[in-house]
Amino acid sequence: MSCDRVGNLLLTKFSTIGASDVAVHIPANVVFWLLKHLPVNKDPQLKAPPAGPVIGEADWQNPNTPRVQYVNCKELPGMIRMTFALETKPDLTVVLDRGNVELMRQIMAMYTKDLIDLDAQ
Repeated sequence: MSCDRVGNLLLTKFSTIGASDVAVHIPANVVFWLLKHLPVNKDPQLKAPPAGPVIGEADWQNPNTPRVQYVNCKELPGMIRMTFALETKPDLTVVLDRGNVELMRQIMAMYTKDLIDLDAQ
């Protein structure tokens, strides 16, 4: 994940099994919603997932990277299925195991100081 300079988007890149990496722009309001709803890891034995894909300037400049409108999540045994509704492409569904969910949650939490929560009262 990488934050834009304005504090309004996270560029998120997912590694996939058997396909190329997939990138999406996640607006700050979706990030804050996910942080409120993703479960926090309580297993001290949880293993970290392998390193994710690198995000570079070319990823930010790619005009084909879609923006997320909203996300639907479903908790399954040991994993979470996330379906991102995208503005310009078909929906993207990813399934993250507990290690990847926790990593995503921690990275998003790290970026909260850089993101603007327009829904905060």
